[in-house]
Amino acid sequence: MWQCPKCQRAFEKQDQPHYCAKPRTVEEYILQQDGAVQPRLREIRAILRHALPEAEERISWSMPTYWKGRNIIHFAASKRHVGLYPGGEATGVFAEELKGWDVSKGAIRLPYEKELPAALIARIARWCLKAYGK
Repeated sequence: MWQCPKCQRAFEKQDQPHYCAKPRTVEEYILQQDGAVQPRLREIRAILRHALPEAEERISWSMPTYWKGRNIIHFAASKRHVGLYPGGEATGVFAEELKGWDVSKGAIRLPYEKELPAALIARIARWCLKAYGK
């Protein structure tokens, strides 16, 4: 067992990734991530804020979320990529444009070492707002 020196929680794996305290804002979420990935998270945040100016930023499912009457789109840091979560319908609608990216139903994995498809992310976000927003 490994015990986190910050929050004292016990885990089976050494240096198990976790939140010592759940973030309350998107900025807190970003600051809790590894310093090397924070610029990428801020870049995605800027794309989404620009594409969805009328959406509210919040934390939902422990992830940065854009909300307008309901959850529109989420993103989250992982070890090797940022996950963008527009939902299964969106990944189907944009399947052709997402060729070459690691996509599963409802999730798009954006590797840290690859340039972000900013225009595509913005189009997906705006589509999600129209499809899911209230």
